[in-house]
Amino acid sequence: MAVTVKECLELQLLEVEMLLSMFPKKGEINLDEEAVSTVQHYLSNTDGALPPQLQYSIALEIGEAKVKVELQVLLPHTYPHVAPQLFARSDALHRQQQLQLNTGLTSHINSLGSGDLCVYEAVLWVKDNCLPYLENSKVSSERASEEAVVKATLQRMWIYSHHIYRQELRKKIFDCAKRLNLTGFCLTGKPGVICVEGLQESCEEFWSVIRYPNWKHISCKHVEKIETEGSIDNARLFRAFEDLQFQAHGDYGLRNDYHMDLGQFLEFLKQHQSESVFQILFGVKGKLSDK
Repeated sequence: MAVTVKECLELQLLEVEMLLSMFPKKGEINLDEEAVSTVQHYLSNTDGALPPQLQYSIALEIGEAKVKVELQVLLPHTYPHVAPQLFARSDALHRQQQLQLNTGLTSHINSLGSGDLCVYEAVLWVKDNCLPYLENSKVSSERASEEAVVKATLQRMWIYSHHIYRQELRKKIFDCAKRLNLTGFCLTGKPGVICVEGLQESCEEFWSVIRYPNWKHISCKHVEKIETEGSIDNARLFRAFEDLQFQAHGDYGLRNDYHMDLGQFLEFLKQHQSESVFQILFGVKGKLSDK
């Protein structure tokens, strides 16, 4: 067996020397020179322990775009009488396509005759067969990108409360909206209205946070979902989360229990293409005064 291993290792070194002459540029073959020296030392004294298996990688450029593909090589001690372990990888390939490429490579190498050096044969096979996988990967990436654009959805929630006064509650509303990257507004006073828009999960988390644990006089009156092409920011009606306050009709008692001027609020909604929401919130159709 020792003779067989010695012969195999001698062939492996010959193949490495041949490959280095075929890929002379720096970086084309990544090979640990110390590993080669260890094999050479063993060949000069076969009574010692077997050297580590030779392993190296070959950098290939595929197609006109020169896409980088790396062929990783691990040689069993008895290669070429047993098949080498080969694996082709590229950042341009998806996981499934990379698996399919390597399945084809393994099948091809196993079809070759035992005892033949075959690393260069593997290089040729990868060069000849990799391009279709790379093209399919590009198409898949473009399709995935298109689907991601189609699936971009903005949600807008319209929330009504009997009143919003307390400073700690208002702070909670504004802090939560900022944390979740929501735009919209909070109308302070009586009645109180909140509008938030952003990602669906962010809106729903906001709703869960502000109504918990015991805000009784609050309800979500209306929810809009807008499918967008590109960023959801293109579908936003508001550029920030605004603190909305209008001149009150009067001041009632020590609690400063004032009613907001809903005419001004209706004008604000109209400016933000949301006039129809007025009737949803208050049950009456809003009318703007003639000016």
